[in-house]
Amino acid sequence: MKTPSISEKSITRKWFVVDATDAVVGRLATRIASILRGKHKPTFVPHLDQGDFVVVLNAEKARFTGKKESDKKYWRYTGFPGGARSRTPESQREVAPERIMYAAIKGMVPKGPLGRQMLTKLKVYVGSEHPHAAQQPEILKVA
Repeated sequence: MKTPSISEKSITRKWFVVDATDAVVGRLATRIASILRGKHKPTFVPHLDQGDFVVVLNAEKARFTGKKESDKKYWRYTGFPGGARSRTPESQREVAPERIMYAAIKGMVPKGPLGRQMLTKLKVYVGSEHPHAAQQPEILKVA
């Protein structure tokens, strides 16, 4: 008896919407990364992108535990000598609060072309409005 293998054509994708209000950033990011990868499906295989779309709302209201809000640093590099810049989550919330959630999820998906393809299915928004109502996303409860 042969084991059936899933093909790219037979993948069906759903849309989920997640409210990040008062959610812990890391715990929410692990759940979202798992859905983007497709690990919640019984047909999961690690070499295919069969995950679902995820819309994250109220990204600015997600919280950190402990002293991460003031001690954690987000690094970027300008490309010039001495161009390493850092920012704490406190200051990142003032500039672009959606990048906090995006960076946490990005670190939890596979690296390489497959992970970048999975990240295209992630939509992160500040506030509770999103333009994906036509896709009829299901509300995902994250405890």
